[in-house]
Amino acid sequence: MSKTITIRLDDEKYELFKKFAAIDNRAISNFIETATLRYIEQLEYADEDEMAEINSDEDLQQSLKRGRTDVTKNRKRRVT
Repeated sequence: MSKTITIRLDDEKYELFKKFAAIDNRAISNFIETATLRYIEQLEYADEDEMAEINSDEDLQQSLKRGRTDVTKNRKRRVT
């Protein structure tokens, strides 16, 4: 079920959101929701450059493989 929230924006931010919502042919509320979800996605996922760096790090790759093996064999270690 969807929820309604209230936010307070100063005039400058409201006009900025209104402008970009119109460019994107969206209601302001939908623009804010979409922009926020895009921002969260960027935080959650590595971009191409980050993935290239992760994939090129041999030590990290070996550590990830060991961790995956430990999980599949139900071996657990406490990390502190």
